[in-house]
Amino acid sequence: MICVLLYEKWFNLIQNPQMFKIAIISASVRKGRNSHRVALYLNHLLSEKKEAEIELIDLKELNFPIFEERLKFMEDPDEKTIGFAESIKHADGVIIVTPEYNGGYPSSLKNVSDLLVEEWYRKPIAFATVSAGAFGGAQVITSLQFSFWKLQAWTVPAVFQVPNVEKSFDSEGVPADKEATERRATRFLDELFWAMELKK
Repeated sequence: MICVLLYEKWFNLIQNPQMFKIAIISASVRKGRNSHRVALYLNHLLSEKKEAEIELIDLKELNFPIFEERLKFMEDPDEKTIGFAESIKHADGVIIVTPEYNGGYPSSLKNVSDLLVEEWYRKPIAFATVSAGAFGGAQVITSLQFSFWKLQAWTVPAVFQVPNVEKSFDSEGVPADKEATERRATRFLDELFWAMELKK
């Protein structure tokens, strides 16, 4: 019965396509950061495909203060905090692009993830992990999955891993091997779209 219901939902979506909204969070605020190259690439690729409305959320530009309280308990939250919450709330899916720092993710990402509660609930989230070395942020995936699982988000199993990021992308987000990178990115994005379609 469940399979029949899922098929009917999928069939209705195919017959009545809707433009999804995807928020891409560029998590690093570090000087000389390289993970932002991947955020730029995914933003460009998705915009080019015209399958979704994209918002690139750059935590370096937002420059949030150190976390003191969740948004719902703040007496007078500022506009950028409210704006961030609204972006996540109204997104059908979220892509988080993060480097790996000492086996974990940057404090800037933890800082904003803890701001929200309801906004993360059952939100389809996909991770793109980046490293300067050969492993593409493999060690950070577990901590990301666990943290967002605790927030009750719906994390997509597929991960877009980028090793040797400085060699893989230039500063504008252009990949060194466009064809191979797009194949991998498309498989990754397909998983997010699948999750968003089921969530609708």
